[in-house]
Amino acid sequence: MTEPSFRCPLSLCTLPPPLTSRSGTSLLTLSFSFSFNCHLTLSLSLSIPSPIKLTPRANPNDTHLSSHTESKLELFGFDSLVNILGLKSMTGEQVAMPSSPRDGEDVAITIGRPKETGPKLGTLMGVFVPCLQNILGIIYYIRFSWIVGMGGIGQSLLLVAFCGSCTFLTSISLSAIATNGAMKGGGPYYLIGRALGPEVGVSIGLCFFLGNAVAGAMYVLGAVETFLDAVPAAGFFQESVTVVNNTLANGTASAGATTISTPSLHDLQVYGVIVTILLCFIVFGGVKIINRVAPAFLVPVLFSLFCIFIGILVAPRHNAPSGVTGLRASTFKDNWSSDYQPTNNAGVPDPSGSISWDFNALVGLFFPAVTGIMAGSNRSASLKDTQRSIPVGTLAATLTTTTMYFISVLLFGALATREELLTNRLLTATVAWPVPAIIYIGIILSTLGAALQSLTGAPRLLAAIANDDILPVLNYFKVSEGGEPHLATLFTAFICIGCVVIGNLDLITPTITMFFLLCYAGVNLSCFLLDLLDAPSWRPRWKFHHWSFSLVGALLCIVIMFSISWAFTVVSLALASLIYYYVSIKGKAGDWGDGFKSAYFQLALRSLRSLGARYFRNAANQVHPKNWYPIPLIFCRPWGKLPENVPCHPKLADFANFMKKKGRGMSIFVSILDGDYPSRAEDAKVMCHQLATYIEYKKCEGVAEIVVAPTMSDGFRSVVQTMGLGNLKPNIVVMRYPEIWRRENLTQIPSTFVSIINDCIIANKAVVIVKGLDEWPNEYQRQYGTIDLYWIVRDGGLMLLLSQILLTKASFESCKIQVFCIAEEDTEAEELKSDVKKFLYDLRMQAEVIVVTMSGSQGQDDSIEAFSAAQRRIASYLADMKAAANGGPLMADGKQVMVNEQQVEKFLYTTLKLNSTILRYSRMAAVVLVSLPPPPLNHPAYFYMEYMDLLVENVPRMLIVRGYRRDVVTLFT
Repeated sequence: MTEPSFRCPLSLCTLPPPLTSRSGTSLLTLSFSFSFNCHLTLSLSLSIPSPIKLTPRANPNDTHLSSHTESKLELFGFDSLVNILGLKSMTGEQVAMPSSPRDGEDVAITIGRPKETGPKLGTLMGVFVPCLQNILGIIYYIRFSWIVGMGGIGQSLLLVAFCGSCTFLTSISLSAIATNGAMKGGGPYYLIGRALGPEVGVSIGLCFFLGNAVAGAMYVLGAVETFLDAVPAAGFFQESVTVVNNTLANGTASAGATTISTPSLHDLQVYGVIVTILLCFIVFGGVKIINRVAPAFLVPVLFSLFCIFIGILVAPRHNAPSGVTGLRASTFKDNWSSDYQPTNNAGVPDPSGSISWDFNALVGLFFPAVTGIMAGSNRSASLKDTQRSIPVGTLAATLTTTTMYFISVLLFGALATREELLTNRLLTATVAWPVPAIIYIGIILSTLGAALQSLTGAPRLLAAIANDDILPVLNYFKVSEGGEPHLATLFTAFICIGCVVIGNLDLITPTITMFFLLCYAGVNLSCFLLDLLDAPSWRPRWKFHHWSFSLVGALLCIVIMFSISWAFTVVSLALASLIYYYVSIKGKAGDWGDGFKSAYFQLALRSLRSLGARYFRNAANQVHPKNWYPIPLIFCRPWGKLPENVPCHPKLADFANFMKKKGRGMSIFVSILDGDYPSRAEDAKVMCHQLATYIEYKKCEGVAEIVVAPTMSDGFRSVVQTMGLGNLKPNIVVMRYPEIWRRENLTQIPSTFVSIINDCIIANKAVVIVKGLDEWPNEYQRQYGTIDLYWIVRDGGLMLLLSQILLTKASFESCKIQVFCIAEEDTEAEELKSDVKKFLYDLRMQAEVIVVTMSGSQGQDDSIEAFSAAQRRIASYLADMKAAANGGPLMADGKQVMVNEQQVEKFLYTTLKLNSTILRYSRMAAVVLVSLPPPPLNHPAYFYMEYMDLLVENVPRMLIVRGYRRDVVTLFT
């Protein structure tokens, strides 16, 4: 007995009966529930009872049962629901891993379990601690108290709020982008590149790489300077500077003067290069060694901070300098206002110093102390849950450090006098409890750890950019999956050593600031663009974001850049622009689904809606002539006789470029594939790809379309009705003249040719038919002579406009235009010539006007011979029609026709006279343009082809043009 089918309540589909096992247990149940508010609920349940095994029975004779159990859901096109849901691994079966998403970029569904790559990190150790380590660096230990002394408490609080707001808003933008999908290697480069495109991503990514490399030098110099301050005897050179009440005296100390020893520049250079080389040896050991020693750098940082705050609370101790007053209200009041002074290169106040300071300069010095928020995103591949850890960890680290900076400003401002703040470069070590040596050790270890992280992250960022295969010049830095970027590490070390040789920390920090601000601006702009466009794929899990926050964050980054140094800003932007330009010229194309593509899409939709609104408001359904652009529909293979591997006639692509002024406009290349669509769909895709590749090779601004239809006439009728969007529909149909139809005895061409022309007339499309296409010049073949127009009928000025567009091309720029007007009588010639000259003058077109009459013209010998041959062929064709009719109505092309033999003779004779006139005046013309006569009603298509053949006889190069019911030129401005 057959199981009954279940009919859906709305009769929309027929559902199969439930799948059951031999024991009667339901294996698969599909249920639909409908309600009137269009809510659809799909319930899918999979029940696998324990007595039932998923593997087929081991009976080799039971082949029918085996095939049935292997494919339960053939009706739905799936081999097994268990395989689709990745449940085979639960049954012990092996599931093939998916291929790398490098080619397809982002995969939405992963089949099976992902390959385990090692232990994953959580929010604390994976994001919060790395960000904290990178943010709390050398600036806080040896420059923060100096900043409070120079800017005062008030402006220092403003400075922390200003820089902290920038990083906080950037963290919000980073959280939104990072939670919009899985992340791969590259950190912010990956995020920016996938949001703003490969050009922007590579340019900002390389600048961010430089910023990390230079930051490594900054950390190395900080560690060396701290070491030399702690152990002065280790220096090979010594520089003594004496400050007396902010008045400098070199060489000797006077009464009340304080002698300050600062590390020599040469000592910084020597020790810095040595330390950088040692760190590079550790980096060459691999990321596993770095991860083992990284936690050891965190403990000194936290312990040193604890010692600093304890020392501030118990200050002043018995051995404290006189400038350390302890937490006093009077000291707080004295240090509230700013006291900007010039300093020497070591940062010591000097009235004749070469470095002057203000709030903007302090921003450039302090901003590296708030960077490091990208450390968590750089480790996205090692996180258990990136979409939770990155937002929580990054924002927690940002808020923690910003709060600590605010508290530190208040404490340092109330702790010591301004002179002590400005002259004691290691005030944090002076006040630390119990001994300063703890701070020295903590500073050295923390800065070396940060330098190690920079020298580790920068090469991997460069390798990630190289692995995306956008810039061929970076191919040297490519690494295999899981490999170490040794060559990129050497390049990073070279940059780091070069910055170490500079030796001046205050000159290096603004450079780092520019590169990091450029990266932060890129992250904010990425989130702003994605949030504003709000594409369907934009669904971040982090909900606390808004496009206005991202816009303010980006503007803050730009303002900070220019406030620090407009010269550094211009240089950094110029460098990023040069990289962008180089990537756009030399880089390989890549579609990463970036936000700019979505912006272009939204802009195109808005423009189409705007054009459509104007279109429907215009009663005449016309585009204004001043806004008219040719949008040619190029009929690529209308008459066959091209090799299968040639998607389009080569000269048709050249002609399409000739129809657009300075390349402005769009062309649609269409080819019709005979056959049935289901059976030829794959062939159509292959042909469309070939045609699109060919269009790109010919440098044509256009798109490729392939239409599958039973016949060419049916295919073209579909194309002419549906091709285009809104008011951006093709307005000119371009095809070659079928010169081969008689030679190849292609009897179906006349009916197809006439059908296409009639469809264009009905659809109100202009027509341009190219005769002599094989001889059409390319852009390098210069033509001389004239462009002759035989203006017979009103066409809206299309023929005149095409001739002017041809003159803008290098091939025809040496030609002159001649306009031939056909007059009925000689008495009308002068008046017609005067009117046409005035009309052309108003149109700003320069052309020579020639009026000709065909009343007494004599036919050329070759034209008369062609005329006689056409008469004989038409007579023979007509006789065959009458014989086939056998006394009934005449039939041609599958329909009834009416033939007036006198009218046929008149058409032939008129065509003869026009052809003779063209040969008399324009035999040597570079190109001839003539009006296209419409196919006569109820005439056989064969007769029309005879008229056309006689019209183009012996004319080597001709454009047969028919306008449409729209003006394409205007007299008015």
